[in-house]
Amino acid sequence: MSTDTAPSGLLQLIWLASPALPIGGFSYSEGLEAAIEQGLVHDEASATDWGVDQLHLTQSRGDMAVLAQAIPAWQQHDTARLQTLNNWVMATRETAEMRLQTEQMGRSLLDWLRNLQQASEAQLSCCAQLPPTYPLAMALALSLAQAPPDQALQACAFGWAENMTQAALKAVPLGQSAGQRMLARLAREIPLAVQTAMHLSDEDRQAFNPMLAILSARHETQYSRIFRS
Repeated sequence: MSTDTAPSGLLQLIWLASPALPIGGFSYSEGLEAAIEQGLVHDEASATDWGVDQLHLTQSRGDMAVLAQAIPAWQQHDTARLQTLNNWVMATRETAEMRLQTEQMGRSLLDWLRNLQQASEAQLSCCAQLPPTYPLAMALALSLAQAPPDQALQACAFGWAENMTQAALKAVPLGQSAGQRMLARLAREIPLAVQTAMHLSDEDRQAFNPMLAILSARHETQYSRIFRS
């Protein structure tokens, strides 16, 4: 049995969705910790609703839509399109924490791709010159898996859902059973979020969520916190 065969597309997607991927996603709550501090999230039901709202209002309409457009751009080596999408991501980070997250996770994912020789030198160089935000670096990783676009987005969305669930477990806090129920609800919502993301044009893509931006700004000076956002 050969041990030199590259992982299948499915295994690549599982790998990219894993919380063990060393890009630091576990260290961000994406406003959840600030929402808990303000009393907006306080139990399983409110944490679950928060996650579902984030999935549909910010993820599917914003970064997931960028992923859907950036994956084919990487496959077609359309550097101008990639730069345009990357610029949009940077322009829509409304707080220092949001910008820190997308830059740090983008750099870490690029380092992971370089370390495992998952991309060509030309692709790595293009990504480094953007410089990479998380959605653009993840789109490169997903494009290499050669998986159907909807499955690629589902994997990425599930990885995000796992990180959000773990954040809720630590910060609300919630028990493991509550966390699994929260994750199950998010998993049921992911296919709809993916379909929304895949059908958005540049004109329809958006990152308008003023309350989240306010919570993120407040988190920057929050007295006691576990997460970086």
